[in-house]
Amino acid sequence: MSNRNLALFSATIVSIIYGVTFTIAKDVMPQYIGAYGFILLRVGGTVILFWIVSLFISKEKIERVDFIRIVGAAFFGVAFNMLTFFKGLSLTSPISAAVIMVTTPMIVMVLAAIIIKEKMQKEKVLGIFLGLIGTAMLILYGKSIENTSNAGLGNFLVFINAVSYSFYLIIVKKLMDKYNAFTFVKWIYLFGFLMVLPFGWNQFETVNWRMVPDLILLKIGFVVIFSTFITYLLNLLSMKELKPTTVAVFIYLQPLFASIFAISLGKDQLNPVKIGSAFLIFVGVYLVTQIKTKAA
Repeated sequence: MSNRNLALFSATIVSIIYGVTFTIAKDVMPQYIGAYGFILLRVGGTVILFWIVSLFISKEKIERVDFIRIVGAAFFGVAFNMLTFFKGLSLTSPISAAVIMVTTPMIVMVLAAIIIKEKMQKEKVLGIFLGLIGTAMLILYGKSIENTSNAGLGNFLVFINAVSYSFYLIIVKKLMDKYNAFTFVKWIYLFGFLMVLPFGWNQFETVNWRMVPDLILLKIGFVVIFSTFITYLLNLLSMKELKPTTVAVFIYLQPLFASIFAISLGKDQLNPVKIGSAFLIFVGVYLVTQIKTKAA
């Protein structure tokens, strides 16, 4: 398997894990732990895992000037994007939030064209819009918009989260071109942990761990190890070989895999609209991931 195909496979695995996480995390919050407390737990647990793994990886010295970029990646990729997403999700409906999140590939495409001068090929633009249409159909079909207070603010915060994650993909690409992923990701999460600590400590401190069932503890462990540690690592490895726009388009696969997981549990049913949505999503991803130039 070539490095590029391995990177595409890694990005697909990330989408599968995130798709499963929507169902798993919902069982944890807010009944057993608040959203911000859960973020602190996720980031804190991941910090420990990355620093342990880094002990067994060859050391690289990070140039002092690059710590500015690392702090920026921690802010946009860990702290700000997680806090705005969970706060926004608490104010709006999950359906609205999911629709807004799939604007990320388009935001990344525009930012990549402006910041790193990435060419906007026609095939990639078409693939992004096909994926957007397919994902919107998949999320919205058969659903009603929920009546929520402050939905406008919630939608705005989710959109800000999408912009934040887009900036992260652009920033971290520069680091990937220069260092091994383990060299800097431990610092990204350490700085991110310090940023979310003031927001999540009170909720984390009030958790009565004796009342948390073993199954919920396993689900928390899944979110920390797989949904955070493994996914961020695989995303970084994908960024080594792929452009930010290519990595971002895999966001379209998340609601697709979420639906597949729900159907497998008997919580959803397959129908022609979902089949058509899946077709559009896969065509979109295919167009974006095809190599037209050596830099694709």
